[in-house]
Amino acid sequence: MASSSSSSSSSIVGMLVGLGVVLAHIHGCLGVDYKGALTKSLLYYEAQRSGKLPRNQRVQWRGDSGLHDGKDAGIDLVGGYYDAGDNVKFGFPMAFTLTMLSWSVVEYKAQLGAKHELQNALTAIKWGTDYLLKAHTEPNVMYCEVGDGDSDHSCWMRPEDMTTPRTSFRIDSQHPGSDLAGESAAALAAASVAFKSSNPAYSNTLLRHAKQLFDFARNNQGLYQNSVPVAGKFYSSSGFQDELLWASAWLYRATGDQTYLNYLGGSGNTGGTRTAFSWDDKFAGVQILAAKLVLDGKVQPSGLWSDFKSQGEQFLCSCIQKGNNNVKKTPGGLLSFGDWNNLQFVTTATFLATVYSDYLAAKQASIQCVGGLVQPSDLIAFAKSQVDYILGSNPSQMSYMVGFGSNYPTQVHHRGASIVSIKTNPNPVSCQDGFNLWFNRNAPNPNVLTGAVVGGPGANDGYLDQRNNFNMGEAAIANNAPLVGVLAKLA
Repeated sequence: MASSSSSSSSSIVGMLVGLGVVLAHIHGCLGVDYKGALTKSLLYYEAQRSGKLPRNQRVQWRGDSGLHDGKDAGIDLVGGYYDAGDNVKFGFPMAFTLTMLSWSVVEYKAQLGAKHELQNALTAIKWGTDYLLKAHTEPNVMYCEVGDGDSDHSCWMRPEDMTTPRTSFRIDSQHPGSDLAGESAAALAAASVAFKSSNPAYSNTLLRHAKQLFDFARNNQGLYQNSVPVAGKFYSSSGFQDELLWASAWLYRATGDQTYLNYLGGSGNTGGTRTAFSWDDKFAGVQILAAKLVLDGKVQPSGLWSDFKSQGEQFLCSCIQKGNNNVKKTPGGLLSFGDWNNLQFVTTATFLATVYSDYLAAKQASIQCVGGLVQPSDLIAFAKSQVDYILGSNPSQMSYMVGFGSNYPTQVHHRGASIVSIKTNPNPVSCQDGFNLWFNRNAPNPNVLTGAVVGGPGANDGYLDQRNNFNMGEAAIANNAPLVGVLAKLA
């Protein structure tokens, strides 16, 4: 009898505790550790490093790799980042990643400093921009990829063991790539703003290269995958007008030079209302930067500038479910853009909402959506809802940031994380042994890819934690970058 009463009372206590957790979450009293998530989101970049690792490397299971990159072309292309769970350095998404990391620092420098993460953020940017500077060997030459996706994807190897070809691919004036050169220009211009006060000499170097790359992109127009078909198999660009505008917007912000503003305002192409913001499509980002110029009184609130602003705002209206063509949501409340690496689009949309809430608040302005007036506080509440979902407030109660919370993906689709560390077992793991011994092993990865944001759940909130489920279980460097700024704001 005593045991049954104690079990019933404990179940009542359990129900009350559960109810309390729900109520606490509803009232925003449940403290999500945004600072911890911020720290981890930047730590992830150290796991993705290629090249000779520094003495202060914090992710200890990684070792040096790709030390001969660029040798086939007679240049030094050591460094930079591996893109996702593979060992290829793809220049196009890497540059976008650096633009977004830099934008995070530009907007939230004070918050990053207050949380003691500013130096880690700048270090994450510099590891990538140092590589972009190396890759830009001449004004009209840019190396855009090291390694080949096909051969790399047919092997499951630690980066430290790689035996796959490390071929270097480039664009030049005879083989143009306005999208790649434009995105690289945007990255270096944004980074020049991020480094302006702490490292002015480096900032100037970044800006010089950014200007050259913008001229290269503008004067030699074409899609980069037409020049480098192997890149197009994995990161095909849908156009380059957005990158040219994106680069001009960032160069204007970095320099104040009217030439770049004139380019942005004279393009005649505002992009229309977009359905996503990503490594491929920068129009929504351009629109939000242009909207800031309108709000700040730098340009006239009419014509093309008015179009930029209203289209950027319409994208945000659709994200917060007050637009003409709202972004789908999962039953648990996550924006649902598609089945493949959905969270990359969630983090970018969340960043735009966060940063635009600040732009509006500074001018005591709001957005007039079809579904009603939207205040800056509404945009932040939306951003917080998406971040909270990613960090575990979802039907599965799973954090989609690896290593955050107590329940997170353990079989992340990632070569380095899924194979025993070279420091634990230095014996090389061959191309096929990697598949046989590690990829096909139904057990948690031996190394935790701390801070990585995976592709995330499907349209019905379901997630399958299996290594071969790359649609959901692969993380990529572009997923994390927008989240850094949002977490800095929320922390």
